[in-house]
Order: sequence, then structure tokens, then C-alpha cells
Amino acid sequence: MKFPTPSSLAQRVRPHLHRKVRFEAGKYGDDPRWSNKDLDPVPIELQTWGGIDYWAYWCSDMLAPPLAATVSTVMSLGFTARETIPIVFFGFMICSVVVTLTGKMGARYHVAYPVIVRASFGMFGSYPAICIRAFVAMMWTAILCVQAGGFLQNCITAIWPSFKNFPNHLSPNAGIDSAGLLCFFLYWIVQTLLSIMPIKKLRLLFLAKAIIVPPTFVALFLWAVIVTHGGGELVTGKMELKTPMNTAYSALTGLNVIIGLFSSMAVNMPDFGRFSRNHLSGGHQYLALPIIGTLGALTPIFVTSAHSHIWGTFEWYMPAVIAKFDSRPAKFFTAASFILATIGNQIAAGSFPFSNDISGLAPQYINIFRGTIIMSIFCVVSTPWNIIRNASGLLSFLSGYSCLMGPLAGVIVTDFYIIRKGKLDITSLYDGKPGARYWYTGGMNFRAFFSFVLGFTPTLPGFARAIGGPMKVHVGGAWKIYTFAWLFGFTFASLAYYVICTYVSPPIDSFVDEAVLPPHVGDVGSDTGSAEADVEKGGVKVSEADI
Repeated sequence: MKFPTPSSLAQRVRPHLHRKVRFEAGKYGDDPRWSNKDLDPVPIELQTWGGIDYWAYWCSDMLAPPLAATVSTVMSLGFTARETIPIVFFGFMICSVVVTLTGKMGARYHVAYPVIVRASFGMFGSYPAICIRAFVAMMWTAILCVQAGGFLQNCITAIWPSFKNFPNHLSPNAGIDSAGLLCFFLYWIVQTLLSIMPIKKLRLLFLAKAIIVPPTFVALFLWAVIVTHGGGELVTGKMELKTPMNTAYSALTGLNVIIGLFSSMAVNMPDFGRFSRNHLSGGHQYLALPIIGTLGALTPIFVTSAHSHIWGTFEWYMPAVIAKFDSRPAKFFTAASFILATIGNQIAAGSFPFSNDISGLAPQYINIFRGTIIMSIFCVVSTPWNIIRNASGLLSFLSGYSCLMGPLAGVIVTDFYIIRKGKLDITSLYDGKPGARYWYTGGMNFRAFFSFVLGFTPTLPGFARAIGGPMKVHVGGAWKIYTFAWLFGFTFASLAYYVICTYVSPPIDSFVDEAVLPPHVGDVGSDTGSAEADVEKGGVKVSEADI
């Protein structure tokens, strides 16, 4: 892997100086708004992912700073390892149910989230659903830029200890000092340059991450166990809650935070599931997230305890923990490993999915390159260092967007598995003409939006209380729903959508008797035994009755 040179960058940037970008319609229609090479089903030759590939992906994605920050944030509520480990396990187990279900949607129809969501929300209705997820991806990428800047500061300080005395010219209320801001921008430049490269050229980057990062997690875990002689107070001690909530609501808050970490992945797993060669078959896929996530969580749990044992204070922010290492080589290599983990996580789960999504919103003006630039600019203007100034800030962010992602996932899962029994018409997902199968009313399925609002609205009082503070915002007992916002939103939106589509206003015109599927690698050369003649239409085989 080579960094882009100035000449290669100029060559890539020059075509994007025009107002419109070059784009072509895909195989499934003549309107590139709905069908283009980024939105069409994955071709057979790219349906190559098997079970081992997905387990490897989860290892790569889970063992990263977001997991460490989230688990330590749960511990900031006052929990020890005895409470945190079960909360982490059950949080990931709940999230894994939805991740597996949505992943199988993409694996069956080989399409990404922006396409699959059209069946639930409508052709134009998919736009708000895409924007909700895109916003979450932007925020996480921005937050990770701050953390990675902290890791870079660790590396520079390990090489030049005098950098610790870098003069600060910013206000104490800025949320970041001059050295941190400098390192933020240095990392931001590198991350942007890597993000605009085609993802297929970053194979060596992801390979290096898979080789280097897991041993770093293991080494940190062993260090924490050794220096604490078995764990420390936050592992073997007693729980002391730091919040005014009782144990039950504190546990629900922690559970909601863990689910929140992957609540975005719970809806966009089709982005990765579409590459499956076996429709994500096998129950082992469900086990990947809780097993890998819980084992990976042991490192931040024990490291947080070790910091409290050695330095006497609770510290959830990993760059601050690494900064206190006495060994300069340990400080440098640990921080460098976390930088590598952050870059891989940002590109694979942040900038690339975001750019792919918004390019589908306005392909005449936005492609993946421009989407990446938009993401990079947002990472600066959003001042993400104010979000993670303390553990409570990250806690509010994770719980806050869970209010949106829970109802969204509930509607999508219920629509696909219960209302439609998994039967979609792949060709109609690319038909944006009025009166088409998934057009509904004005291009929007108001049943889905009404259910989404019903699942989201009851959590608003608790969200306002979390942002404004319990002393400034009084909402009575309504805040309690917010402690399990994702579970409440998912369940309530699912029930509402089921009742509406079953008893009030069934979307009959959008139903199909038989699923119309794209070509799948396992179907090549097979004999379906169907009595009906199959006709190739738009790259898929559909029966004459469906044409």
C-alpha cells in the first residue's frame, strides 16, 4: 500500500471540480438515482465471503477504540467487572439478534442498506432512513478522530518527551488543548488521504490491523492482570453506583450503551452481508458478536481497573491511560497499534459506508470521493472533542442515537420477516416511478414513519433530561424509558408497525407471492425445476407471471 502522491491526488481531484459528477445507470433501470453500480446487487464474482470471513471481520471491527471507550463508560456508572461483563455479554447478544437478521436480508438479496430499506419506507422514504444512519456514522468518525489524535500525541511524546510541554493557547473551556488540536489535524490529514483511496487498495492496511491489534489487546490485558495481581478493585471489589439511579435503571443504562455501540450496525449489516456466498447460513454467525465482543471487553475492563489501582483515579479515556505509561517503547507501540485500529475502523465502518449511502441520495452531485470529503469536513466543524470531554458526554451520545436506531431497526425487521415473510421483488426496489410496487403514497410508506415516531417519541423526555441535566430539566418518571431507549423503541415500533400493516392498512399492493431474487453464486448452473419459463430481466431471473 502506497500513500497517494501529489500528482496522483491532483489526477483524482481534477474530475471532481465540476458541479456534476459522471455517473451511469445500473442494470436495474434507466434512472441512476435508483440503480447504479454502487447500489445494484453484488455480482456473482464478488459473492465470496464465508463464515470465517465474517468472524475475521468482527475481530477486526470489535478490537478497536470504540469498544474500549464504551465499556469503560459503562464502568463509569459505578459498576465493577462482576456487573460489567454480564451487561456487555447480554447487550451484544441482544444486538446480535438484529445484526444477524438484517445481515441475512443483504445476504439473500445481495443489496446494501440504502436499497433494502426502500421496501419498508418507500423509494423517497428511504432518504430520511439513510440520513439517520449517515449522521451516526459521521459522529462516530469525528469522535474517533479525536481519540486517534490522542494516540498520535502519545506516540510523539514517547519519541520526544518535551512535546508534553507544548504551549497551550486555547481556553480551558475549549475542550482540547493546542497539542491535542495539532495532533487531531495531523491524524485528520492522514485519515482523509487514506479514506479517498479505493477500499480495495487498502487490503494490506486491514491485514496489518488483523495481525497487530489483537496481540496488543492481549498484551494490555496481561499487563493489567499482572500489575494489579489479579484485577484490582474494579474487578474484585464491590459496586458503588455514581448515578442517582438505582441498580436496575443503572444496569439498563449500561445495557443501552452497549447496544448503542452497534445499533448502527444493526441496520447497516446488509452492507456486509450482501457479499455472502451462502446467505449467511449457520447459527454461528449469531455467536460472533457476543463472544468476540465480551472477550475483547476484558481488556478495557482490566486496564481501567489497573489505572485506578496504580494512579488512584478512574480513567475511561484510553489515550489518557497510555499517556501515563512509564516505558516509552510501550507507550509508542501501544498508541501506534490503536491508531492502526482506529483508521481501519473509521474507513470500514465509517467513511466508506457513509460515502456509499449519501452517493445514493444525489448521484448527480455526490460520489464516494465527494462523500468522503464531506465526512472529513464534518469531523472538524462538529468539534467532536466537546462530545467526549468526559464519560457522561459519550454516554449521552450513545444513548441518544439509540432512541433513533431502535425504532428504525424495529420497522425494518418486522416489515421483512413478519409482514412480507422475507419476500421482496428485487427489480421493484429499483423502480421509482409513481405507482410502482414500493412507491406507496408519494414515494413514502407512512405506516413505517408513523410507527417510527411512536417508537421514538416516548424517549424524548429522557433524552432532554440527559442533555440538559436532571437539575435543569424535570420530566417526572418519563426519564426511565430513556434508560432502555433502544429496546423500548425497537419493541414499540415493531408492535405498532405489525398492528398497522395487519389490521389497519395492509400494504397489499407491495406484496409478492414469490421472492424475486438476484443471481446468487450457489444458483449458477443449477436446475430450479420450475415449470415456468424464466426470463432474464435486469440481471435477475423472474418468472413470466412477475413481468
